[in-house]
Amino acid sequence: MAHPAQSDAAYLPDVAEHDVTVKYYGKASHAAAYPWEGINALDAAVLAYNNISVLRQQMKPTWRVHGIIKNGGVKPNIIPSYTELEFYLRAPSLKDLTILKKRAENSFKAAAVATECKVEIKGGRNDYYNVLQNKSLEKTYIENGKELGMEFLADESFLNGPSGSTDFGNVTYVVPGIHPYFYIGSDALNHTEPYTAASGSQEAQFYTLRAAKALAMTALDVIFKPDLLEKVREDFRQTTLKEKGHLNVTEQGKESGTAAACATR
Repeated sequence: MAHPAQSDAAYLPDVAEHDVTVKYYGKASHAAAYPWEGINALDAAVLAYNNISVLRQQMKPTWRVHGIIKNGGVKPNIIPSYTELEFYLRAPSLKDLTILKKRAENSFKAAAVATECKVEIKGGRNDYYNVLQNKSLEKTYIENGKELGMEFLADESFLNGPSGSTDFGNVTYVVPGIHPYFYIGSDALNHTEPYTAASGSQEAQFYTLRAAKALAMTALDVIFKPDLLEKVREDFRQTTLKEKGHLNVTEQGKESGTAAACATR
């Protein structure tokens, strides 16, 4: 699988991701006449948001937490009885993600205790796993890409920096895979309006087809070069042993990576 970006890169460290919805239940009351009769769910949401902000001081530089308040109440003169937040938690490995999830949940629960609200914390159906690197496949993809005119990044600070998340990571825990990024003729940043326009432009089609050709040529190399296939298998074996050595990946987690269509965040 390949994903559009600002440059050609055979690998970027797509990280593990857990999404969580947090709901606070309070008690409505007139905000001016008798606010003491209410239990303010918006206060709980604000405290939760601030708790996460304070937690950032103790987060590793590679961890990411970002969220929004989806429901903050109905009217200013009514103490909000219900609020809802949505957060994404990201870390380079499943091991780190487990630690981050626990700390974030404690932050959400603390806000409920402080405001006497009830809290409901619900995680997504399946976490996104980090993409496991396969250097033999990457090397082959780079060789094929260069034959087609692709210019790959050599900036280590960028190549080793934080990236997004994709359920293609789950796939790489089951079978060898690569998730390169490819230039589409624009320097606009992903998830912005200019990038949306660039992705649909006629110019981007040339670069997209070129990346697809490089992927296809890499697949053919794997099929017709037995030595390469063995190297790919060995890379996969070594990487999965290392990754699973510090975390027990459940059978359910393995199954979640077999979807045909992949998504990114």
